[in-house]
Amino acid sequence: MRLIRQSAVVATLAISCLSLILPVSVAHTAEAPAIAAAANIKFALDDIARQFEQQTGLSVRISYGSSGNFVTQIQHGAPFEMMLSADEFYIEQLHKAGYTQDAGVIYAIGRLALAAPKKSELILDPGLVGLGQFITDGKLTRFAIANPDHAPYGERAREILKAKGLWDAVQPKLILGENASQAAQFTISGSTQGGIVPLSLALAPQFIKMANYVVIPDELYQPLTQRMALMPNASETAERFYQYMQSPSAQKILREFGFNLPNATEKLD
Repeated sequence: MRLIRQSAVVATLAISCLSLILPVSVAHTAEAPAIAAAANIKFALDDIARQFEQQTGLSVRISYGSSGNFVTQIQHGAPFEMMLSADEFYIEQLHKAGYTQDAGVIYAIGRLALAAPKKSELILDPGLVGLGQFITDGKLTRFAIANPDHAPYGERAREILKAKGLWDAVQPKLILGENASQAAQFTISGSTQGGIVPLSLALAPQFIKMANYVVIPDELYQPLTQRMALMPNASETAERFYQYMQSPSAQKILREFGFNLPNATEKLD
């Protein structure tokens, strides 16, 4: 497996189109709370944050990255006031160590897509039959997923490839993104022939212009139960944003970006 840095492989056009892995600020004041968010939720959360600001006059500063890396940063004193994880495991980990106010709530269920640049010869289908044939024909040279060691969407991509009996063959061809959004950049840039990416990113207009995708059936991988929580230092603005994430307005945006929603927002025991 190869972990390739942004500047080494990804086309400049792809980076400028998506701008997925850089910290993004939607704040206008120094007092805006810092929010850590999984990269897969970027486009949906940007829209939610803009709507929150329009409706309340309050702003937040959002940094996007891998959930596992954010856990490490928070444990080392990063001043985030809220975290939105791509897998509830990471919030549970922080909660048990005393880094969150409580166990938090589930805000979305993530989904995955098989994607390829528009010029790729890879045939896309929900069962990954085309990918298997592509491998058998000796045509696959590079395939992108997020790093499964610290990115939940990478973990599930590995799970899917194993379920289809493709992992051993694909593993030597892998290009690993630091997070789900970088894997999406690799997928659309032409530096790979395809990849497994969050559906929420595949649905973004910037992505659709450059790549095709198919939704991977949910039953092929364990649910990506995305949980969020407030930190003990959370300000009133962070608390209001936390509540806004559970509002019908925010949930509507999440649905538009391909997320499933929990039947009821539940707290852990």
